[in-house]
Amino acid sequence: MIDKVKKIWLDGEFVEWQEARVHALAYTLHYGLGAFEGIRAYKRSDGTTHVFRLREHIDRLFGSCKMCLITPNVSRERFLQACVETLRVNGMSEGYLRPLVYVGEGDMGIYAPNNPVHSLVAGWAWGAYLGDEALRKGIRTKISSFARHHINVGLVKAKLSGQYINSVLAKREAKLAGYDEAVMLDVNGYVSEGSGENIFVVRNGILHTPDLSCSILEGITRDSVLVIARELGIPVVETRLTRDQLWLADEVFFTGTAAEVTPVREVDDRAIGDGAVGPVTKRIQSRFFDITRGSDSSHSEWLTRV
Repeated sequence: MIDKVKKIWLDGEFVEWQEARVHALAYTLHYGLGAFEGIRAYKRSDGTTHVFRLREHIDRLFGSCKMCLITPNVSRERFLQACVETLRVNGMSEGYLRPLVYVGEGDMGIYAPNNPVHSLVAGWAWGAYLGDEALRKGIRTKISSFARHHINVGLVKAKLSGQYINSVLAKREAKLAGYDEAVMLDVNGYVSEGSGENIFVVRNGILHTPDLSCSILEGITRDSVLVIARELGIPVVETRLTRDQLWLADEVFFTGTAAEVTPVREVDDRAIGDGAVGPVTKRIQSRFFDITRGSDSSHSEWLTRV
């Protein structure tokens, strides 16, 4: 359970946590049509707080709204300000931010274009998504029986509320079977992503990840890792991957705002490499955390000071 903070930003104003309520007949509650983001703020080694790639997250939020024909009721710039203000108002030196654009009560039925649109930003403390030990030692995963949405079935580049039922089912299946996380394939059998993370594979020193034409979310941490890898001189290939390429990989890791850079030590009861966190993963993970939490200032454009 997350710890409550003082206030949540709702439609341009801060309200008490317990008063940030949604009507029982809100359209998004019934039909799942809403767009959201997950954003992290980090306390860096100099004691300052910065939000990681804030503008890119808000741009993706508005892109998700555009794809599903929702017009946010506040501007892009106001959303950016609201994220920073949420941290300040709640006295948070670091934490997780959840912007959400949702459709309220009014007409019911599949087509209800005139219902009011609402916007909110909530924040809470959230440590390592899969646990601190996962970052150090890696996690156990299994291929899910649930396939990722086909590109013509869902808006796979949009981060939409209802689409995450697919991920919830995959995650529950994996956890009930005794694993930490699921790996999802697309409907053609190629590797897609985790239940809420992009996936990377290392083989013979080359970093591979599904390309953006695949059924994956265009991850912002994914993009950061691609930049970091190239700067470290690690060859990168964006291409389709098969499940047996996972089994035969030297290293596998997940990326995401929540997951950050999480090593995978096992897929389908098969150890990845020697079952320990590999050298390429360690290099990328170390550089990522030095940019977000440490003293590396080489990507100041990724950091918004609070």
